[in-house]
This record gives sequence, C-alpha cells and structure tokens, in this order.
Amino acid sequence: MTTDYAERFPESRNGDTHRPYQAASDRYESGAFRQVGTSGLWLPAISLGLWWNFGDNVPFQNQRTVLRHAFDRGITHFDLANNYGPPFGTAETNFGRMMREDFAPYRDELIISSKAGYDMWPGPYGNNGSRKYLIASAEQSLKRMSVDYVDIFYSHRADPVTPIEETVGALDTLVRQGKALYVGISSYSAERTAEAVAVAESLGTPLIIHQPSYSILNRWIEEGLTDALKTAGMGAIAFTPLAQGLLTDKYLGDGTGDRSQSRFSLPDGTLSEKALTTLRSLNDIANERGQTLAQMAIQWILRDEVVASALIGASSTAQLDQNLAATEGAPFDADELARIDELSGAIDVNLWAESSDA
Repeated sequence: MTTDYAERFPESRNGDTHRPYQAASDRYESGAFRQVGTSGLWLPAISLGLWWNFGDNVPFQNQRTVLRHAFDRGITHFDLANNYGPPFGTAETNFGRMMREDFAPYRDELIISSKAGYDMWPGPYGNNGSRKYLIASAEQSLKRMSVDYVDIFYSHRADPVTPIEETVGALDTLVRQGKALYVGISSYSAERTAEAVAVAESLGTPLIIHQPSYSILNRWIEEGLTDALKTAGMGAIAFTPLAQGLLTDKYLGDGTGDRSQSRFSLPDGTLSEKALTTLRSLNDIANERGQTLAQMAIQWILRDEVVASALIGASSTAQLDQNLAATEGAPFDADELARIDELSGAIDVNLWAESSDA
C-alpha cells in the first residue's frame, strides 16, 4: 500500500519532513463507536474538530502529527467548516493536503464533515442559509479538501430570513448530487429542528445529526432539543464540551487562564470568584473519580445516548491522548450527577445564543 501510494503522490516525498504514512494496525481496538440516532452511521465517541489549531496559525507539520495520531488512535471523524482557520478556508485547505499526502488510501474509513452558514465571503451570497450560499460553499469546500464528497454537510446555523424549505432543500440537493452522504443542522432550536425535520422527511432525505454547543456549563439542549432529537431519530455531536477551555485546568488558579491562543473573550476577562469556586468544586469531583476536569466533562456529555460523539480540539498528541482517556472513566453514580447538576448554572458560556438559533 505504501509503495502504491508513494507512486500516486510523488509530492509526498519531501525529504526528512515527511514520510509516507501508514496507519496503525491496531487503530480500531478500542471499539468506542456510537450510533448516530437511528441512522446507519456510527461515530467515534470522541471526534476531532479542526476549528482553531489547523489554520495557518499553526505549522502544518504540527497539524500533521496530531491528525495522524488521531487516526492511529481510532478517531475516524474530522469535523470542519468553510470558515475554519484562521484565516477562513485554511483549515480545509490544510486538511486537503493531508488527504492528498497521507489519508487518500483511507478515505473510506474516514468521516469528513463540513458546514456553511456563517460569514465566509463578501456580498449577500456568502452568509446565512440560502440555496445559493450553501451549494456554492459546499463546492468550494470539496475543492479545498481534495475530496469528491463529504460524509456529513451541515447548515451551520438557522437563518431567520431564508425559508426553512430553501435551506433544507439545498441539503437535499447536495445528497442527490452525491456531494454529501448525510446532512444535518447545527445550533437550531428544538422548534426549528422539528420544522427542518418535517421538510427533510417530505423531500426524502432525512436529517440524521445535530451539532449543538453542550457542556456541563452550557445545558440549553436539555430544554427541549434532546427530546426533539430522540423523537426524530437524530443523534447529536456536541461541540465545546470543555466550554472553551473553562472545563480544563487552565482557570483553576487566578481565573485568567492562558490567553495566548484565545478564541473568545470572557465577558469580564477574568472569572468571578463564584465561577472559580464552581470550577474548583467540579475539579474536586473529577479528582475523586480519578480523572482530570476535562476528562470528566467529556464523559459527562456522553452519558446521554442521544449524544453520539464529543467534538474536541487538540493542539498536541499529549492533549489528544488525555482527552481520549475520558472514555475509560467509571460510570457516574447518582450522587455525582446530582453534585454536578448543582454546580452547573454558575457560568453562562452559550456564546452562540445571539448568532444562531440556540
């Protein structure tokens, strides 16, 4: 396989910086895959999102090391969007290089997703949920990623102006054109999800997956969306399960954290004493369980079977391995869940509430 691959892609021969990749033979031994709703699609319990650490802000060789390691550890799902970077589009472009040079022989083992819905290019056709935008963006994403199709394509957020029939109709078209195998939505409310599901069913192309923000500190999906997904036979893949780093050890000191790679700003820049006390109390529960706070937070969102996968970011193989260990934790008991519930409302981190339907 390696010889054939090198012959097909001679550009992969670039001296000491890159050797032809051959995936680990034991990459499926963990067996930690979960069904997406009632569909035939299964996702790894932990998926890798390429939102921030895979643009031109990070050396490509670092990205390659993390992506190879992820696949070697059984992460088969890589989640992207048209505007991931920075700058916009570069995460898909860099992943496209990975596809050509490393992952091409394994395409049928990969789940690759992309999205459109946020601002991407100037003018009225590069934003929101129109048919014009979604289909054009999907075409661009395929070219950047050097693939003929994506496994999942999402409407990245609800559009309050464009009719839901138009948005979902565009997703249906992408499936019928063979440019997406499955389609889904992201950050739609329970009510808007039900509307989208009804339109999709009428077209004969079901929505199988919803990508909401969800964490111990951001539980909006429990107010109707979880039930709506179960009723529709849809699964969820939760983004920001670590609440943008709050549910790690970054903020357990003075509350300022490491802002060198900041992707957002906390409302006050520094966490309140109440918020810090909450994070430290959650960390105490994690320590009692023999986990880091991040591991507990990831395992917590996977406690509900409607959540097929936790979508994490990673800037190093060590960080990736630490988060993957979340699937090895003991089941939560009723007392632990009750204590977590008591602590969960102290910090508001639903940063997408105003820019989406959530």
